Amino acid sequence: MSYPTGAARLILVDDHPLVRDGLRARLEAVPGFAVVGEAGNAEQAMTLAAAQEPDLVLMDVGMKGINGITLAALFHERFPDIRVLMLSMHDNVEYVTNAVRAGARGYLLKDSPGAEIIRAIGAVLDGKTFFSEGLGARLIQASTLRDPTERLTPRERDILDQLAEGLSSKQIAQRSGLSVRTVETHRQNLKRKLEIDGQAELIKFAVEHRRSG
Repeated sequence: MSYPTGAARLILVDDHPLVRDGLRARLEAVPGFAVVGEAGNAEQAMTLAAAQEPDLVLMDVGMKGINGITLAALFHERFPDIRVLMLSMHDNVEYVTNAVRAGARGYLLKDSPGAEIIRAIGAVLDGKTFFSEGLGARLIQASTLRDPTERLTPRERDILDQLAEGLSSKQIAQRSGLSVRTVETHRQNLKRKLEIDGQAELIKFAVEHRRSG
């Protein structure tokens, strides 16, 4: 199947076929969006992502087996260039916090209107974050008193510590068994999550927050 040139490539991950059908119908009506695949579980999603190299994955939180938050972390580890947008029935701030920590760029409630889902996808594709109304403010409120490194995935935390050692992206890649491009993507994600602008500021933060031992 061919897709429009330049269209954003999307994958839908939800264990309910009817939900995927509804999302596909809504999104395929949007110029510039191309739904290039669907998956009903984590294994299918990982295989599909490797084959299709999408720009964004719209992922359900409450799937059977490996849930969406765990899967988001797996995506962030293996496919750091793919943006993940969570879709959930749960508005609990703990779910939102865990999703962000896993690498998700946004969190939408399943009862969100179609127009909001489209806005959210557009924002995340533009490198921004997006949360259903009220969730973003609650997330900020919940995180203000916490260590900012709690927002990081285990891989990001590890790379931050290696930056504190003075290692370059190439050296980190060799030590961690990653490509240099993947390490650079993780560095960009670190700056975004920690709200840091420059590389020098990132190194300074890494040194100040380096784990002992």
